[in-house]
Amino acid sequence: MGVSKRHWASAAAPLALALLAATGCDGTSDAEAGPTAAPASTPVARVCAKPAAGPAQAPAGAVTVDPAVVGDLAAKTRNSPPNTTFWLRPGRHRLAPDRYAQVVPKEGNRYLGAPGAVLDGRKKNRYAFGGSARDVSIRHLTVQRFVAPPDEGVVNHDSADGWVIEHATIQHNSGAGLMAGARQRIRASCLRGNGQYGMNAYKATGRITGLVVEGNEIVGNNTDDWERRREGCGCTGGVKFWAVDGAEVRGNWVHDNRGTGLWADTNNNDFRIENNVIEANDGAALIYETSYNAVIRTNTIRRNNWVEGRRRAERGDTFPYATLYLSESGGEPRIEARTDKIEIYRNVLEDNWSGITLWENADRFCNSPANTSSGECTLLVRDTDRCARPAIAEPPLYADCRWKTQRVDIHDNRFVLDKSVVKCTAKCDRMAVLANYGTYPDWSPYQGERVAEAITRRQHNRWHDNVYVGPWKFVAHDPSRVLSFRGWRGTPYRQDAGSTLRARDGG
Repeated sequence: MGVSKRHWASAAAPLALALLAATGCDGTSDAEAGPTAAPASTPVARVCAKPAAGPAQAPAGAVTVDPAVVGDLAAKTRNSPPNTTFWLRPGRHRLAPDRYAQVVPKEGNRYLGAPGAVLDGRKKNRYAFGGSARDVSIRHLTVQRFVAPPDEGVVNHDSADGWVIEHATIQHNSGAGLMAGARQRIRASCLRGNGQYGMNAYKATGRITGLVVEGNEIVGNNTDDWERRREGCGCTGGVKFWAVDGAEVRGNWVHDNRGTGLWADTNNNDFRIENNVIEANDGAALIYETSYNAVIRTNTIRRNNWVEGRRRAERGDTFPYATLYLSESGGEPRIEARTDKIEIYRNVLEDNWSGITLWENADRFCNSPANTSSGECTLLVRDTDRCARPAIAEPPLYADCRWKTQRVDIHDNRFVLDKSVVKCTAKCDRMAVLANYGTYPDWSPYQGERVAEAITRRQHNRWHDNVYVGPWKFVAHDPSRVLSFRGWRGTPYRQDAGSTLRARDGG
């Protein structure tokens, strides 16, 4: 995992109100809401089946784009000044047949699709919209059948800042449906059936700040099955986030993607992932990897990881692959964010392949060959070369040269498992906090059980006040230590104070 890198304009009031209604954000504080484990039902953003229609007439002052004229959109964009509004008439719009004939917007340009307006790459053009112009908006437009290479995207190909994508359908493209820049908003859109990602939030230089992903349907992506083409590439998912600082991911329906639903990979920070429905993804619902400081709350997470979890179990793998997987990620007070921990609360996880796994690879740290994040270092050490012997064996580098799974607070969630629904007999019933035995490289100061002891007992990772329904088992320290609920709650682990476990609802 972690190999692939490519991986605030104001919204109108009606859209904001609609999204608030869809996500259940009614202004009630957590304290007022009480200690219930999660909302009874999270509304689903079914935007692919019935996308909102665009304007049937050209707005005043808009440039009209004719679908009968090949290349009309790109040409009129070139010949118009910045801050121009373009209205695409109903019909199938085409670019010139050259693979690099993409539209290159100017700053502040606005693209509006009429009902039935489609920009079709015809499997000839690589990209739909590119360039570095800021504050571009695309609304009510279907963008389809472009052939971006792996790790690249079709819309906002160059990760320009301040783009707004609303009520759009981005579907059946190779690579990623879209890329992301700073202050980008993707709202009420359908990201469907793209070859690699629905969206790849990656910027070649700098960090992405202020990203909003709200009220979208993200479905059926990774049709090209890149994890099979490049085994272990870590290069697929409904959405992939890389080096994003400050993200709101709320009210989305993330479902039926091949691989992971949402994947935050390498030096992300300050995420709020809330009020989403994440279901029926082949892999984990959510991976938060080598990243920091997040709130994951009031999500409905169901029937995830059946394909990948089962495949690994059938191979005899004893690792507790989970539907919510935190890998070398934790709270870090020294990195500015709205929280200084990872807090996971008031979620419902139902009939997934296992529950939550907190994992830390003892051999993964800055400057280690086992660090798969393309030579990156932690946000605490910018110069990877500093993480070398002998300095790495002493403070502060001993702590700062590794991403740590620490300060994770898991509470007031509801975990339900019916093995007859999941169709499994073993290995789908795990909740875990563990690490491997450190061995590599030979100069590593993290060899032996040091990391396993730290993640299990000294890094403030805590489950409490949860509700478990079903035959749950618990793993601590390493994959071989499979515990009963009583063993998990007893000495030395003392997890899940105030929690309950019963065999089934009503039992």
